[in-house]
Amino acid sequence: MRVLVVGGGGREHAIVHACARARHDVLCTPGNPGIALMARVLDGAQDAATLAALAAAEAVDIVIVGPEAYLAAGVVDACRAAGIPAFGPTRDASRLEGDKAWSKAFMIRHGIPTAQHEVFSELDMALAHVSGLTPPIVVKDAGLKAGKGVTIAHSASEAGAALREIFTQVGAQAVIEDFMTGQEVTVLALCDGTRYALTPPSQDHKTIFAGDTGPMTGGIGVICPFPVDEPTMQVIRETIIEPTLAGMRAEGLEYRGVLYAGLMLTPSGPKVVEFNARFGDPEAEAVLPLLTSDLARHALDAALGHLDPSSVRFSAEASATIILAAPGYPSDPERGIPLTLPEAGAGQVIYHAGTRMDGDQLVSHGGRVLAVTATAPGLTRALGEAYALADRVGFPGAQLRRDIGGRIGLVPEATRSPV
Repeated sequence: MRVLVVGGGGREHAIVHACARARHDVLCTPGNPGIALMARVLDGAQDAATLAALAAAEAVDIVIVGPEAYLAAGVVDACRAAGIPAFGPTRDASRLEGDKAWSKAFMIRHGIPTAQHEVFSELDMALAHVSGLTPPIVVKDAGLKAGKGVTIAHSASEAGAALREIFTQVGAQAVIEDFMTGQEVTVLALCDGTRYALTPPSQDHKTIFAGDTGPMTGGIGVICPFPVDEPTMQVIRETIIEPTLAGMRAEGLEYRGVLYAGLMLTPSGPKVVEFNARFGDPEAEAVLPLLTSDLARHALDAALGHLDPSSVRFSAEASATIILAAPGYPSDPERGIPLTLPEAGAGQVIYHAGTRMDGDQLVSHGGRVLAVTATAPGLTRALGEAYALADRVGFPGAQLRRDIGGRIGLVPEATRSPV
């Protein structure tokens, strides 16, 4: 098949890699230098109409949309209107991610477990509300913020500062919700509107510093599979995934694409932290290397409404992804830093998340710059190999967390000394 992947980050590099492994003819726009090594990268405008016209001109069989902003811009709608199958929810269905206030109301309407919360459209009322709460307090920007619109405030003043920042925007809304305790886990579902197939559960690490401290990032490291027992997985299917798909159908929003369920395994059971409408980033960089079946075929089948969940298969191995972030990330990442990449071994890959070419030199060009992934027979070994490879990357000043997997007591198996 001929596949067009839309996007240019680490997630899209992982999608391209999965499609290329299945020997498809892969195109990508706008792409990045790493993607260019395994797919044909196309330049051009990134609006919905232009992308649909590009897909038609290239006679692609399936379009796979990566970033949430493209979904909110209606790329899937434009492709479908042009008669081109596209894997991803429509603009209206992607509100499940793009509008947290709407998403929370949807969960309440359909009995999907989530944190108690309130939504505010006025700063003064939001400030009055947090003044009476006991920290920690979760403050969310209701709009699209690439995974970084959340503050876990440890005082009312910190919550107030987050709210004031949110309400500098025209038409802003804030979601203020109870802080949930437990292990956080991501479950991804490939959906055709009715049927779905789950990926292995994974766990991302959101804050920039070890010990889950510092400001929120878009995700700084992942382990997969995260250990979730089968009874809990069945609860997740029956109380979260299936009611969500049924609720979307009931509201005329048949959901075809990836449903990202960010969950908290609380003492009273799994609850939704947030829904996203696409593969997570960097979860995709950890989950997709374990896929042994054909991602492009699954995407086409889901887009056409006839996914066979039993055909979606994953390796029994484990994976770990370590993000190398630029100095200054997440507030002010430094760009243009020269990068030198080592040769990756078997079961290892370095995904480009924020890079560009400066002449013949690869340089940093974003906050999260590289996603270093290793797969191995166990999580401790996968972590050890991922860290060993990350330590061989030439990236002056790179930030990385050394405690990925530490929440469940994992200590990376030492496989190689840093150089």
